[in-house]
Amino acid sequence: MTTFDKREQGFEAKFVHDEELMFKATARSNKLLGMWAAGQLGLSGDAATRYSTELVTANLENKTVDHVLAKVSGDLAGKGISPEQVAQKLQEFLHQAVQQLKGPE
Repeated sequence: MTTFDKREQGFEAKFVHDEELMFKATARSNKLLGMWAAGQLGLSGDAATRYSTELVTANLENKTVDHVLAKVSGDLAGKGISPEQVAQKLQEFLHQAVQQLKGPE
């Protein structure tokens, strides 16, 4: 095996690792967003868990953050929470999820 082959395998392994990390971080951030939104909607316990789980499942089916943002923004519109605020929360939760998955450095 040449140095080039080893280097190529290293890049491929890093790509797979990064993709897996982003998949897990996205699922976790959607779950966190769902729990936050459930709290804003006055949901707790099993109802809050169901709401957040639906967001994770919906994202797996659609593979787009737009659907998640549209759903939560629509649900929270009556509470005076703007789509921009929802998007900001999602960004915060994504950052938090990445940090949790990476662990202490």
